[in-house]
Amino acid sequence: MTESSLPPETSNNRIARINLDEASLARGNASIEHEREVAIFDILDGNSFEVVGHDSGPYILDFAIADDRLVMKIETEGGEPVTTHQVAMSPLKRLLKDYFLVLDSYYQAIKSGQPSRIQAIDIGRRGLHDEGSRLLQERLDGKVTIDFDTARRLFTLISALHWKG
Repeated sequence: MTESSLPPETSNNRIARINLDEASLARGNASIEHEREVAIFDILDGNSFEVVGHDSGPYILDFAIADDRLVMKIETEGGEPVTTHQVAMSPLKRLLKDYFLVLDSYYQAIKSGQPSRIQAIDIGRRGLHDEGSRLLQERLDGKVTIDFDTARRLFTLISALHWKG
């Protein structure tokens, strides 16, 4: 597992460390690895993550993809198991496919240096990102309560896990 953590924060309703299952990672280049690292850093830098029915955080979140599901194994910082949630990836797959197409267009537009085209594509990219964030919040409803910013960061991590570059 790849492991990342940052110094402690004040709230217990947060993710303190994220571990990525190496077998779940799409093999990629250095920029893909960098995107994953940045996504994890951003999550750990500020998040709101409350496990419904538990008040034992901060939490360690183990992320894996198994049988077309996002598997989120949640433990206390002391390593005590809290719960495991599995989220079907099917609803996110169409959105991720569209998101990656827009990202490709975005990076091509950056290379061509057309500011108006870059701006238009970026608006579409942000809209898809927001949609993915809301969908993730819905999929976790009743299991884990996350704010919109945390949902955005987690969607970024899920995207980075699937991005082939």
